[in-house]
Amino acid sequence: MENIELKRVLPQVFRGSEKEAPVKDSELWLRESVVFSRGHNYIIEAESGTGKSSLCAFIYGSRRDYEGRILFDGQDAAALSIDRWCELRRRSLAYLPQEMRLFPELTVMENVMIKNRLTDFRSGDEIRRMLSRLEIEGKAGERAGRLSVGQQQRAAIIRALCQPFDFILIDEPVSHLDARNNQAVASLIAEEAGRQGAAVIATSVGNKIRLEEFELMRL
Repeated sequence: MENIELKRVLPQVFRGSEKEAPVKDSELWLRESVVFSRGHNYIIEAESGTGKSSLCAFIYGSRRDYEGRILFDGQDAAALSIDRWCELRRRSLAYLPQEMRLFPELTVMENVMIKNRLTDFRSGDEIRRMLSRLEIEGKAGERAGRLSVGQQQRAAIIRALCQPFDFILIDEPVSHLDARNNQAVASLIAEEAGRQGAAVIATSVGNKIRLEEFELMRL
């Protein structure tokens, strides 16, 4: 997939607020055409409650409570079959939601392997290297529910990277990380996206993400 286009997209909850903040000042909502292209990096900067998590969920297809159209290489996402959505999520769209959605009763490695078994994308050595790089290799056998929120966030990021993708959607990926881990996560995401020629679409409050050459948009 080369392009994702938003055409006059608006969360239904904002209906009737077209001339009010945050909608009237948005660089995405209700625009005639906003295009995200493969190989580019984007930060969606916004305050809480302005729809940045909703945007990721709309693109990923996990929510449809929006007006307007979202097009994947010109094809309307609303017209896609379930099988097509499944294929896109295995091969083209990676997603790290803000709430992470780890299974607390499973270990870190078990959580990661649930995704990797679906895609058969990473070797065990590659996964262990990513765990080591993000300094949670010692937590591989620990139940996710016993980890700190920051450790859970790093585990969820590794899980999200266990697939091929043309676009990766990451909703506040460093919200629970200190500056050192922020940089480690940013570097890992940027390197993997670069290796696959993919695009990163990241949301952030106050531009906390430290990634180079990102195009800034504001909701």
